[in-house]
Amino acid sequence: MDDTKYDEFGNYIGPELATSSEEEDESDVEASNAAAAPAAGDDSDAEASEGDSEGGDGRLIAMTQRLEVSQTQIVLHEDKQYYPDAEDVFGPDVEVLVQEEDTQALTVPIVAPAATRRFEVAAEQDLPDTTYAKEFLVDLLGCPEMVRNIAVAGHLHHGKTALVDVLVAATHAWPEWDREPPIATPTTKMPRPNEKAFGYTDVLQLERHRGVSLKATPVSLVAQTTRGKSYALNVLDTPGHVNFVDEVIAAMRMADGLVLVVDAVEGVMASTRRAICAAVREGLSITLVVNKVDRLIVELKLPPADAYYKLKLTIEEVNGAIAECPGSSAAARLSPELGNVCFASAAFGWCFSLESFARRYIDTWGMPVQPRELARRLWGDVYYHPERRTFMRKRAEGGGDAKRSFVHFVLEPLYKIFAQVVGEDEPALRPVLESLGITLRKSDYAMDARSLLRRVLCHFFGPPTGFVDMCAAHVRSPLEAAPAKTERLYAGPADSAAAAAMRQCDPDGPLVVAVAKQYPSADASEFYVLGRILSGHISVDQRVRVLGEAFAPGDDEDMASATVAAAWIYCARYKIPVSGLGAGGWVLLGGVDGSIGKTATIVGADVPLGDLAIVRPLPLPAESVVRIAVEPVVPTELPKMLSGLRKIGKSYPSAQMRVEESGEHIVLGTGELYMDCIMHDLRNVYAEIEIKVADP
Repeated sequence: MDDTKYDEFGNYIGPELATSSEEEDESDVEASNAAAAPAAGDDSDAEASEGDSEGGDGRLIAMTQRLEVSQTQIVLHEDKQYYPDAEDVFGPDVEVLVQEEDTQALTVPIVAPAATRRFEVAAEQDLPDTTYAKEFLVDLLGCPEMVRNIAVAGHLHHGKTALVDVLVAATHAWPEWDREPPIATPTTKMPRPNEKAFGYTDVLQLERHRGVSLKATPVSLVAQTTRGKSYALNVLDTPGHVNFVDEVIAAMRMADGLVLVVDAVEGVMASTRRAICAAVREGLSITLVVNKVDRLIVELKLPPADAYYKLKLTIEEVNGAIAECPGSSAAARLSPELGNVCFASAAFGWCFSLESFARRYIDTWGMPVQPRELARRLWGDVYYHPERRTFMRKRAEGGGDAKRSFVHFVLEPLYKIFAQVVGEDEPALRPVLESLGITLRKSDYAMDARSLLRRVLCHFFGPPTGFVDMCAAHVRSPLEAAPAKTERLYAGPADSAAAAAMRQCDPDGPLVVAVAKQYPSADASEFYVLGRILSGHISVDQRVRVLGEAFAPGDDEDMASATVAAAWIYCARYKIPVSGLGAGGWVLLGGVDGSIGKTATIVGADVPLGDLAIVRPLPLPAESVVRIAVEPVVPTELPKMLSGLRKIGKSYPSAQMRVEESGEHIVLGTGELYMDCIMHDLRNVYAEIEIKVADP
């Protein structure tokens, strides 16, 4: 044992270390050897070639020495490299982002995909197939006497959207209609429709989620009367909820007539009376559709005679509500024999008037009478005697078996069809349907009773020509309604050139467009304005002046110039682009919404400044009394919230925004559902931020 490596207590201390002077001597020797190496390398090439093998051994020894030095030297922690750099792995041309763990949630991608904001139902990519040419619709809109502008209004869940669906299904290729009834608001004993089976005018996702219409949505189409004459119908489907009465008022500003939809079981309700009074104030022609007649048969199970009294009571209730409105006239009476009342079951896809039902009898049996003469005898205290084959105003003596003509000719056949389809199998049902001229496929008979009944009734009644007859006869055309419309709406002098052109609905006069509604684009980045052309002709790339609600002659502060970027005919799920439209029609304009708050008046740029005047703002019957205070969760997102509030004001006619002295932003609406829809759109559509709401 070497005692020099242990101390006097037996502890191992190792060999002696070299002194500092000895280390300096070793370093000097290494430096001299390194200086001598280049000098030896300056020898001739021959000597270098002879010493290749010796030089290789020298390099190996040097590498071994360096390796030993690198293994034994001290390396700082920050200089250690355990893994290759990102540049070595991905290359110098690749940008590498290094994120800390706590700067981004695991659910958020580092590179987010391009998101497309869409709060509407996927619109039609191409124009759908229709029973008419799109050019024919545009040409008909150029003839004001062949146009009917109507608003469909009524109480909640009375079938307004479903009635419009019947019109759309009769003129459009709509596969979902054939497979399942697209009922937006299911009634009792009715299964909820699938994802595609919704109303054609329910284009908002929120409408489908809630099951009610929230916006007035227009549809323009061409429909035929029972005589085969075509009319262009501009139809506005309106909400029935009491909070959205502002949408009904905006629709009536655009229309010349009101189609009032009333449930045959529920009768006149609160929203029905509001719609009637608003139509009387606006001077609109009122027509009636008694909807859901099938409920009298399927749900209430009334006999035909009692069903007649129920229908008569519903019509009399509507007449009583019209008579109670101030300003109504006796000429506004509704009665089926006058032609201004239709009966419908939108859930089963049929609608008829007395004249259209009479024409079916005449065409089937070859009766030598006029449909209108027969229709006059199908309502009221008119009885039919089968033995005498005559109509009488009262029952004759001994004629106890005589029935009311409406019961005998309309209700009893309808009840028999319901009973046969529901109660009989295919072998017994097929000959009965073939005798009525209804031919079904074998797969149709395998459907459930409700679907089969709907298919049979759609074939039996055919297109809703009776509805078109009612609109053509009892709703004034834009040409006929222009004088009264101008007197009621135009705030300018009555002897001006613009007023004269508006009274004549002159397409060659000065341009005047009354804007009543604004609709956001699919991604809510801009708004399109829906207006009625009162006079003149509007075209794409035309320079116009936009007059706001606060415009007054001599004060042009609320006036702006704009260029029409695009023009369409709005048809709910699709738009028909046009180069221009004339007086009497509805047009959807793009590129002119920058200065519009809620409503506006668009006039031509060539109109003299002294002749400018506006169309009066909407007379909203309900004040916005429900108020909430809003603020963003993140204070730096306040500009986004203010931009969203401005868009809310455009989209909701009754919505109001205020800023209190304390700095609070106040939003006012007409009710709880109204405010809930506003906050949904503000959070998810227009601002896309988290917003705090104070207690009301």
